[in-house]
Order: sequence, then structure tokens, then C-alpha cells
Amino acid sequence: MALQVQEIGEQGLLKRVQAFCPSAVIGDDAAVLPTESGKSLVVTSDVLVDAVHFSDRTTPPESAGWRAVAANLSDLAAMGASPMGITVGLGLPGETSVEWVERLYQGMVDCLARFGSAIVGGDLCRSPVRTIAITAFGQVDPNRVIRRSLAQPGDVILVTGFHGSSRAGLELLLTNQSRGDALIRAHQFPIPRLDVLPLPNTRIAGMDSSDGLADAVLQICRMSRVGAKLDRAAIPIHPDLKIWVSSEQAIAWALYGGEDFELVLCLAENVARDWVEKLGEGAAIVGKITSDPTVQLIDSAGVFPTQILSLEQGFQHFKQELPTSYMNRQMPSP
Repeated sequence: MALQVQEIGEQGLLKRVQAFCPSAVIGDDAAVLPTESGKSLVVTSDVLVDAVHFSDRTTPPESAGWRAVAANLSDLAAMGASPMGITVGLGLPGETSVEWVERLYQGMVDCLARFGSAIVGGDLCRSPVRTIAITAFGQVDPNRVIRRSLAQPGDVILVTGFHGSSRAGLELLLTNQSRGDALIRAHQFPIPRLDVLPLPNTRIAGMDSSDGLADAVLQICRMSRVGAKLDRAAIPIHPDLKIWVSSEQAIAWALYGGEDFELVLCLAENVARDWVEKLGEGAAIVGKITSDPTVQLIDSAGVFPTQILSLEQGFQHFKQELPTSYMNRQMPSP
């Protein structure tokens, strides 16, 4: 039988998880992180709950750890910030295996190492359900902060990569299909787009697409008091997804599937076109900001009628009748 956390206790588990942290930083009541001169501190938090955000069915512990970190690092990227470190709050039932915890932390440090960051502190407690709470710290030049409220009519909407891939990967895992390894990896090990930083030194509005492309555009428009026209024909869909499902389903997953962790940016067209060329595959200009406050899904190919998008069409945590798993939530029909 696998060793359980209740058998080694808090101190025994602390000793094991501290092995995943830099020894020069941990050990005191709090971590001390130096910031570069002239930089602003950026702080973000996310909570992931078993059977809501991850499950043993679709998410091995390494993936749960990676995804928990990726969600926070993506928030930093969406602000234009580089990571400094994270803290991890972990709530566990006593019967959780020690191996599960160690594999979870290995996934975290693997993701952090990709971007030169580390776990700098945290906390452990007993909980009836496995819960991962991460706070990430970053720094950014205050003159280069990306904010949702900076979009202006005439800006184009740029996305840094494919959309719908994570939701497609989830579907493959739920239905036990072996096709689409790239899509499964997009779900289990998403890459936060810190690699695109620093962005051009110009006015940029934006956020990440953790809750779907439609949600990102709608949130930006709401904060900037503008509208948008989003072109379904321009939304980048991974080739593996195109050949697997209908175009309608692919677009529904791109708009509302979430957890693609790409950046959605609004900026001047000439700057955006140069940046798309630099970013390469998957990057695209998918629409334009308008003075009309509505957000429309248009089709430049002329096949589908125009639709009005709204936040209510996406996933709503607190409107579920039962605490059904994120992995089993129903996506809007195309």
C-alpha cells in the first residue's frame, strides 16, 4: 500500500516538499524576493479544486501541478510581467499518497524551471478535498503594463496561438481516444506565453484566454468601454482539431473551451502585423475593436450569420446545479 500523508504527518511532508524549493529562500516565516530597480510588483492567485479543475481520470499529478503553475504564470504574462516565484498552499485528505504529492510538486517545478522561476514558500493543511492554491509574484516595467482597459476603436485583436486545443484534448481524454497527442498535451501541459515578452513598447490592451477567447474579448471590451468584431474565419485552429470535428464545434471550443493560456492583445494594426510574423504558427489577427459596444462574431467567408457574444454563454462556476467536474462540464452548442 502506498505511503499516505497521514502516516508521516505535517513535518514529514514538509521535509519532502521543501526538497522542491531553493534552500536559500525557504525556512523562515516568509520569503524575501528582491525586485529590480524601477519595476512594479505584480501578484496573482488561483485556486484549483479536485473534481472541479482536475481529476485522476484526465490529469495525472504531474499535469495537475504543471497546470496549476501555468494558470498563474499566464496571468503574469497577461500583465507583461516576468515571474519571480510562487507560493503553494496545499490542502489534502489524510489518505492522499505521498507519491501523489511528490509528483504534483515535480510538475510544478518542471513548469517553473522552463521560465527560470521557483517555489519560494507555501503552506500545508488537512482538507476533505485536494485543493491547490498558488500565488505568483512577478515584476514589470510600470510603463509597459498590459491592461484590459486600454483598447481603443481601430485596434486589431491579436492572439498568440491556437484556440480550442485544450478543450479538444480534454474530450479525447474523456472518451479514451488516442488520436491527437498535441491536443492532449495542450490540455495537460499548457505553455503560458511568457516567451512572447517583452511586447512592443506601445499601448497594448490584453489578457489571457484562460476562460476562452470569447471571454477574453468581452472582458477587454467591457473594461475599455468598446465593442469588437471577431472573425470566426480568422480564429487559429490546430490542424489536428480541424480534421477531427466540425468547424462549428471547433469554433465553439475556441470561443468557450478555455485553458488555452494564449494572450489576447489589442493594439495598432501595423504593430500587430509585425508581431504576428515574429510569433509564427498559430498567431493571428482575429478581429477589430469598434466604438459600437456590442461584441459580434462575424464570418468574413460569408458562410455563417453574425452572432452577438456575451459572457453568459461561457462557463459559470457558481451557476452549476451540482459541483460537477470541470472535465465533464457541457460546452455551448455551436
